[in-house]
Amino acid sequence: MKQNFLIPLACGVLLATSATAQTRTVSGRVTDATGSGLPGVTVLERGTTNGTSTGADGSFSLTVQPGATLVLSSIGFESQSVVVGDRTTVPITLRSSATELGEAVVVGYGTQSKADLTGSVTQLSSKDVGNQPVQSFEQSIQGRAAGVFIENSSGKLGQGIRVRVRGVSSISGDTQPLYVVDGIPVLADNLSSTSAATNPIADINPNDIESITVLKDASASAIYGSRASNGVVLITTKRGKSGATRFTLGFQTGNSSPTRKREFLNSQEYVTLLTEALVNSGRSASANTTRLRTYAAGATDPLTYNTDWQDQVFQDAPFSQYDLSASGGNEKTRFFVSGQYSNQNGIIVGNKYERISTRFNVDHKANDKLAIGINAALSRSRNQRLPNDNAFSNPMQIVALAPITPLIDPRTGLLSGSLDPATGQPNTTFPFYYNPLLSIENGSYNTIVYRTLSNVYAQLDIVKGLSYRSELGVDVLNQSEDQFLGRVTSRNTGPTNGFGFSARSTNARVVVNNFATYRNTFSEQHSLELTLGTSFESAQLTSNNVTGTQFASDAYKTLANASLITAGGSNRTNNTLVSYFGRANYAFAGKYLIGASARYDGSSRFGANNRYGFFPAASLGWLATEEAFLKDNAVLSMLKPRISIGRTGNQGFTNFASRALFAGTSGYVGIPGQRPISLASPDLTWESTTQADAGIEFGFFKDRISGEIDVYEKRTTDLALFGPVPSTTGFTSLFRNIGSLRNRGAEFSLTTRNFVGDFTWTTSFNASRNINRITDLDGPPILGSFLSRAQEGEPLGVFVGPEYAGVNPDNGDALYYLNSTNADGTVNRATTNNINEATSVVVGNPNPKWTGGITNTLSFKGFDLTATLVGVFGNSIFDGAGQYYSVGFNNGPDNQTRDQLQRWQKPGDITNVPRAEYLGGNGIGLSSRFVRDGSYGRLRTIALGYNLPAAWAQKVFLQSARVFVQGLNLVTFTKYKGWDPEVSTDYLTGSASQSQNNINQGIDFYTAPQPKTYTFGVNIGF
Repeated sequence: MKQNFLIPLACGVLLATSATAQTRTVSGRVTDATGSGLPGVTVLERGTTNGTSTGADGSFSLTVQPGATLVLSSIGFESQSVVVGDRTTVPITLRSSATELGEAVVVGYGTQSKADLTGSVTQLSSKDVGNQPVQSFEQSIQGRAAGVFIENSSGKLGQGIRVRVRGVSSISGDTQPLYVVDGIPVLADNLSSTSAATNPIADINPNDIESITVLKDASASAIYGSRASNGVVLITTKRGKSGATRFTLGFQTGNSSPTRKREFLNSQEYVTLLTEALVNSGRSASANTTRLRTYAAGATDPLTYNTDWQDQVFQDAPFSQYDLSASGGNEKTRFFVSGQYSNQNGIIVGNKYERISTRFNVDHKANDKLAIGINAALSRSRNQRLPNDNAFSNPMQIVALAPITPLIDPRTGLLSGSLDPATGQPNTTFPFYYNPLLSIENGSYNTIVYRTLSNVYAQLDIVKGLSYRSELGVDVLNQSEDQFLGRVTSRNTGPTNGFGFSARSTNARVVVNNFATYRNTFSEQHSLELTLGTSFESAQLTSNNVTGTQFASDAYKTLANASLITAGGSNRTNNTLVSYFGRANYAFAGKYLIGASARYDGSSRFGANNRYGFFPAASLGWLATEEAFLKDNAVLSMLKPRISIGRTGNQGFTNFASRALFAGTSGYVGIPGQRPISLASPDLTWESTTQADAGIEFGFFKDRISGEIDVYEKRTTDLALFGPVPSTTGFTSLFRNIGSLRNRGAEFSLTTRNFVGDFTWTTSFNASRNINRITDLDGPPILGSFLSRAQEGEPLGVFVGPEYAGVNPDNGDALYYLNSTNADGTVNRATTNNINEATSVVVGNPNPKWTGGITNTLSFKGFDLTATLVGVFGNSIFDGAGQYYSVGFNNGPDNQTRDQLQRWQKPGDITNVPRAEYLGGNGIGLSSRFVRDGSYGRLRTIALGYNLPAAWAQKVFLQSARVFVQGLNLVTFTKYKGWDPEVSTDYLTGSASQSQNNINQGIDFYTAPQPKTYTFGVNIGF
């Protein structure tokens, strides 16, 4: 019995041992033709659900059965089967599918192969976006897409970012592109209660993004109709892949500092130049001595202190970020889940941005016909904000304070300006301006955003080639803003014993998409794709705010403790959009391509007479290298000319702009009353942009050299502007369609694979030229701030004003060219010292002539190096604060830039800096004197990484491991003497007036520079 029992037991153990011994762990690295590792490639054991995906460097490890065959697949590459045999290491190179022409490119309501595209489209991958120390994905792709100009308004965290696709197509409307995440248009409204815009797109975790597609021409974007004039940005988030569950953990840490500091006068220089200016103004020596003593907190010697105020507001700012994701599944269900925590301090004291986000994407195949899924993202961001650039409490304005003023007032032992030593009350006279540090140390302004961005879908395959998809998306953004300022800030806020402000906003959008897609190939020669669908959107914004003062103590910081409520308000607005859209793509013999699309939109924003708009587009393409006479060409590997024309629209205006509105705010002594606030404009409709594009895509030597060239023209008509009306109406203007503008441009992109093999080197270059012109305003120029304006015949935002002519060597007066017209039609170039006698002329243009970027990627045996240079050329910057800090004390006691030491001092001096005279007004008028060359080149990013060999990683039970160091904004090449040439002051670009936001570009007004950031990071897969 015992023997009979042991024999089968022993046989079972032997069989189990034999089976275990026959399985083997196979590892390898998957690369492309250049030798670069391919992340995210699906590796499956044929006939099973056993699989994995490659890590960041393309490495993988998988335990398989004897005689296994591996099946590898990835979008844009040909699937490949590899017999394992008795090998334990399998190096694999995937070939691009049809020289990358088979790559799937995301387009509106679907995907297309790159070969079939007849529109101008740029697609970027997750490698271009993730693992960078930025708050928003737009900052990651700066300089990487031809025709897409991206500019940070300032170095403050969480601020609005300007994105322009092929120029600006509106004066009064929205000029940002439409953002679509996983097929659902998302909210991008600025909800800031101040004129400094925030960036709602920053709620999207860049590391969740799989690809970004920019639709640039009308052929590609017209399917989004009335919102596509500014381009469309399609964001696709990461999905799960079949195979074993794979975890990825990432960590980054680093530090930021200002890219640049300006040079201001030190104490000795300040006293010397100010004394000279005071003497030149006729003030007495005793009065000057008293003034200097006052500035120096009572010190007899004004040189007792030498404070570098700029250093008091700049700081080294730490950064840290943690990412964790998991993905996997089987042929039925695939999932991707991620979480991120990011914490970044700003380079300006008091500024901080913190975000926590999570995402859960699931795709499930219920049966052979039905697939369902959900994409859900939740985020919470906290932005410790700073005051607007124009506020005295803006930390950057601290540079106006005198260097002879101490940081700590020796008479009180507190920050200078805290208390008056004579009264013990908040100081109102010392320093001569408000000290912004008081607001930093005794106040706060926090903006917290909770956002839910989710959608569900169901897709039914009805018959072969025909599918129907239904999507329901919800985007809900809840924002709170809370500000408190203590009593020592009363000089800035008024004698209020504390100031409190609170605002709440909820912005919600519901989107329903239903569309059918039909794909089929007939007789092996005719390929047809049809898409037909409808869309419905409803959005509602509600908000309220309240302001209070008179707090019993600074310990009370909520409005419940305010003794006096001074203001309050509430608002609710909504809009709806109903749409019908369609697209048809036809290819004959895989080389003759025809595309057409159209959208019919109806919007609640427009007048009863013009509520619906039709937006068609058509395109042609020819894949010439598929012709017999070119197919076997050894030099030319791809050639595809294409043309397109179409019309898109812009409905980015306030709700109810077409209505005759009333306000119930005209009550008197407790009796309610109302008043009209706008005239009806029943004919108000979309701004329409007709765009024609001609392009050519090419490749040489099996695509070792490849690229695209495009030329385009965009004509926008029916600009919505406030035009004058007879005063007998009771109003001065009416919002209606009356103007036009034009954008013309060219784009060029080139990719060269310089070396392939163990050592690879790839270069990607792009350059863009856009010329903007306002062709019709049907009225006078629209004035912006400083010298900015919208003027017929000129680019939007052009600087128009007196032309500075230098300094009169006889007396040091600032001179200006008359620029009047002589009787014979010539221009009078005589000069005058009276700025009011000078004719205003165009003195600068904030729109760049050229933009571009170049990225080099090198790799060798696990090491990789990527560097991106961006360039902006031919634009001007108006230094709006120059009238205060670069005028030799002619406009007050503000500390001056060091160039003012080159001032005129005696007859015969040749200089461009006028005579210093305290409050003399010499040269302070707004003119070309303060217009600067804003061109720059910048080493935007550089990253060096090392991918551990798979065998090493597996020894510590990892699938992959990567370490990297990177830098952001490391070097800037520019002639601009300000803090940063990448600038548009926030208080002029985030106001309630959209036309003013669009006009006032390229203005610097105490605006913070971009951060220079160094980070170290680790990514591991297990």
